[in-house]
Amino acid sequence: MKHSSIRELFEYWNARRGRRPAPERTDIEPGAIRRVLADTFILSFEPRVGHPFRIAGTRVCALFARELKGEAFLDLWSVDSRSDMRTLLAIVAEETVGVVASVTGAGPGHPSTGHASTDQASTDHPSLGLELLLLPLSHHGRSDARVLGAIAPSEPPVWIGRGTLRDLTVGTHRYVGATVDHARSVVPHPGRLLGRLRHGFVVYDGGQS
Repeated sequence: MKHSSIRELFEYWNARRGRRPAPERTDIEPGAIRRVLADTFILSFEPRVGHPFRIAGTRVCALFARELKGEAFLDLWSVDSRSDMRTLLAIVAEETVGVVASVTGAGPGHPSTGHASTDQASTDHPSLGLELLLLPLSHHGRSDARVLGAIAPSEPPVWIGRGTLRDLTVGTHRYVGATVDHARSVVPHPGRLLGRLRHGFVVYDGGQS
C-alpha cells in the first residue's frame, strides 16, 4: 500500500474488525478517519445495478467532477475492466477479504476517453495512476451488503475539480486480510475473470491456479 490514505483506512478497518472477518457498518466512525475521509467511499453490493455509491468523499467526487452518490461504481470503469472489477467486488463481499489494486484512468482530453485526441491534449492531461482499496463491511449480519473503499491518485492532478477522470482500468492487485495466508499479485488478462479465492489461493476456471 503506497498511498497514506489507503494505509490508514486499512489499518483502521483492521483494528475495528478485531477477530471478526469484517467490521459492522456501524463500527465505522467518520470522525476517526477524518484525515482520509475525502478519499473514501461506501458501495452497496448490488451486482444487477453496478454497485451504486452510497457515500463518496469530496476528493473522490472531484476526480470525476460530479457527485457520485447513487451512481453505479462499474460505470467508472472501461468496458474491458468492468468484468474484472465485478469479479473483484464479488470476491471482497463473498470471501470477506480485502483487495488493494493499481488503477489507471484517462485524464480530460486523453485520447482513450473518446474526446479530443490531439497531441497537445494528450500532453496536457496524460493518464493518471491511482491506488484502490476495497474492504468488506458487515451490515445487519451480512458480509455481502456493503463495501468500504478508497481511491487516491499517486499525485494530485492539476485538473482536479475542473476535468473528469474516465475509463478506469485495473492493473495488478493483491488480497489483504486474515482470510489470505500470503498476499498474491495477479496481472489480469483482458477478457478473463480474475479468479476465485479459495482457501487462500487464486483459482482460475479451467484448472489453473
